[in-house]
Amino acid sequence: MPKLHQLIERHWRSPSLPLTLLLWPLSRLFQTASSLRRRLYRTGRLKSEKLPVPVIVVGNIHAGGTGKTPIVAALAEGLRRYGLKVGIISRGYGRKDGGIHVLNENSTAAEAGDEPLMLYRQTAVPTAVGSRRAEAARALLAAHPDLDAIISDDGLQHYALARDIEAAVFPAADLGRNPDLLPNGGLREPLSRLADVDFVIVSGGADTDAASAAAQLGLPPEKVCVSSLQSGTIYRLARPADTFDTGRLKNADTAALAGIARPERFFQSLRAIGIKPCHTVALPDHAALTAADLPEADAVFLTEKDAVKLTAAPVPENVWVLPVRAIIRPDLAAEIAGRLKKPSTKPKG
Repeated sequence: MPKLHQLIERHWRSPSLPLTLLLWPLSRLFQTASSLRRRLYRTGRLKSEKLPVPVIVVGNIHAGGTGKTPIVAALAEGLRRYGLKVGIISRGYGRKDGGIHVLNENSTAAEAGDEPLMLYRQTAVPTAVGSRRAEAARALLAAHPDLDAIISDDGLQHYALARDIEAAVFPAADLGRNPDLLPNGGLREPLSRLADVDFVIVSGGADTDAASAAAQLGLPPEKVCVSSLQSGTIYRLARPADTFDTGRLKNADTAALAGIARPERFFQSLRAIGIKPCHTVALPDHAALTAADLPEADAVFLTEKDAVKLTAAPVPENVWVLPVRAIIRPDLAAEIAGRLKKPSTKPKG
């Protein structure tokens, strides 16, 4: 029997009249509270903390996965190519340890959270986590005082931290739709919020034109980008220098496991490159994972987000990792780098 959250998420995709009648009034209460909270920050009644370096928030108005984390990685790497030293801060959702943690080569998912640890290993960018993002940023600057800017992974609604640039990730699947706010729909803030951000990145838009997406969202084309995921070379988790040969798959028993917001996206990515798992295992987003939890198979394929959880040695030899990278067009990093080098707007509250 489906759990309550599964029923509600199904309702978001295909609305049910009984649930709409039940949840619509609750969404209006949520909308009122959300609007009031933002107004209090914008008018200065609640204070936003300004950091000594520019802050770029990459977040979303949706609840759940929108493909944000690969975009953060792509932006961090892009800004570095344009000569900027950037760091990343995150809440570190799902980690077991509390407090502030500045990541290092020995950090674990329990200390940092799976997504921040993945970002740190992918990009080699200084990273810190903490429920209070301003505190995490101060710790990061104390450890890395030469940073030119900080990217906040998520936190679009975390108005206690002032930001200089806002980028909202919007799923291509919702273009042309008008979803409601929580709990009747999957939005944290109304669609009108997109008019206030600096950039909107339409994720999963491999076949979407940026100008067309902008028109559907009612936004100026210059503020809309499109991102798509590109699969990298599959590598062995125990020895990343080993790459996967699809010739191994002949008569092999294969399995795929994903503990991400939309696991089917990972399974489809494998199929797109010719790997059709005999078994698939979908875990809840951010679920804990050990080697004992892996399915028995000749080859087991994981996401990078899940792979960082397997820190206990030895790592099984049959575990392979499919990396994915976000491609953003037009070049968002170039636009943001230009703004940071020639600031023309005051920070947003």
